[in-house]
Amino acid sequence: MELLVALFGEGKDLTSLQMSARAAAIFFATLIFIRISGRRSFGHRSPFDHVIMVLLGATLSRVIVGASAAVPTLIASLVLVLIHRALAWACVRSQTLESLTVGVERDLFRDGQFSEREMSAALVTRRDVAEAVRQELGTHDLGKVRSANPERNGEISLIRKETGFGGG
Repeated sequence: MELLVALFGEGKDLTSLQMSARAAAIFFATLIFIRISGRRSFGHRSPFDHVIMVLLGATLSRVIVGASAAVPTLIASLVLVLIHRALAWACVRSQTLESLTVGVERDLFRDGQFSEREMSAALVTRRDVAEAVRQELGTHDLGKVRSANPERNGEISLIRKETGFGGG
């Protein structure tokens, strides 16, 4: 026990070495928690997934600087990760819960028409759609777009119009 106190310190009076040892330990604990949380924490990066990253960062940083007791904070962090994992599992099994947690699909633009209702609900402007067209298609021509949809990560996806031999 004395070795752990010497290595990691106690309370808020920590040396640089002790804070560094805590940082290294928390790095590996966080890595384990993120592995438990699963790839979706980084894969989709929806607001649902960002919540776990923000909370883990905020909670575990308290251990590094000695603002909170290590073991209870690690347990609380593990509980957050398990809640995230359980909610993600439940979303896979319930479309209603998934819609409430991560949102619904919206058509901002389809077949040459903007949907003001969907744009308002998604808090997206015509300029946002035009920016996505420039970035993704390299053009200002909305005529090349069949539909524009906001994704869970905040980006706008574009579906190009299919072109055939007749140009349409």
